[in-house]
Amino acid sequence: MSDPPPDRPGHGPHRYEIRVDGHLSPRWAAWFGDLTLTAMSDGTTVLRGPAVDQAALHGLLRKVRDAGLPLLCVTQVGLAPPTPPPPIPDDPHAGE
Repeated sequence: MSDPPPDRPGHGPHRYEIRVDGHLSPRWAAWFGDLTLTAMSDGTTVLRGPAVDQAALHGLLRKVRDAGLPLLCVTQVGLAPPTPPPPIPDDPHAGE
């Protein structure tokens, strides 16, 4: 089953929390790209961020596996905030 197109209202990239066992050092942040890493007091690390579709989520989970991190939980926590459109360049012919 595929994800709905991202331009439909209420749909788009989802935010996820991926909890792994152990604390990761900050150097892992580059490996996980757009995810933020938070060391929790219970000895786990939570990786938070968007995944544009199921393929992207599976790619993140593959990174967790490849790093040998014990996966504890994956939770969808809502839609990612919308990305603002790029600014429209000034029209050089405006006002002519």
